Amino acid sequence: MRKRSWGFVAVGLLVALVLAGVVSNYASSHPDGLDSSLLKGCTVNADDEITGGSCPAQQAKDHELADSPLADYGIRGVDNGFLSTGLSGVAGVLLTFAVGGGVFWLLRRRGPADTPGTGQSPADGRRTGDRQSAGTAG
Repeated sequence: MRKRSWGFVAVGLLVALVLAGVVSNYASSHPDGLDSSLLKGCTVNADDEITGGSCPAQQAKDHELADSPLADYGIRGVDNGFLSTGLSGVAGVLLTFAVGGGVFWLLRRRGPADTPGTGQSPADGRRTGDRQSAGTAG
């Protein structure tokens, strides 16, 4: 990768880390559209706990990974909510970056035609410095 490309990736990673670590704490705590529609027919209190009525959300169960270290937009064991959410976001960005970078690294093109310094054009096998087109003598 060229030096300029590394700078672009580094700046993008830095922006994603700031957004995940700081700005994510200011996201809306109100339920999204799916959660809201599942609560129709129920009465909820200020903490979004169901206090009465009948709705599909009453059949909701905890996910199998509800006790995992990064469950519920936080890190288990970190008591400060702001810090827990920020660290969880940063961990998510780094994990996603690592997996994505690993996949791109594995899928990158390899071979003699793509090796820098060979001077070969992968399309027709000519040297990149040749000015003659294929089939023209001279």
